[in-house]
Amino acid sequence: MQSRRPGAPGLGDRLRALPRMLGGAVSGRYPEMTRGRLALFVLAVAYLVSPVDIVPEAVLALLGLADDAVVALWLGGAFLGETQRFLDWERSRAMIVEQAPPL
Repeated sequence: MQSRRPGAPGLGDRLRALPRMLGGAVSGRYPEMTRGRLALFVLAVAYLVSPVDIVPEAVLALLGLADDAVVALWLGGAFLGETQRFLDWERSRAMIVEQAPPL
């Protein structure tokens, strides 16, 4: 699992990075996350919390829950991947700033 690698950021680090990542994506400072990818995240969260989704779950029982599980698994994996990429990007930018000669 990606988050179990030695030196990988923990869940707390990833959650704290989320507002910075989203802000950077919206402002364009973090070019790795496109607005389309950001829209997919928002749509996935909206789908999971939407009260309209209760109807298929009530009628189709397990089938209605299976679609939620697929979306939740995708969202979890995408969250891990994107936050890892963002934290790596932040780290590389910090190293560039540290290596720059003083003015």
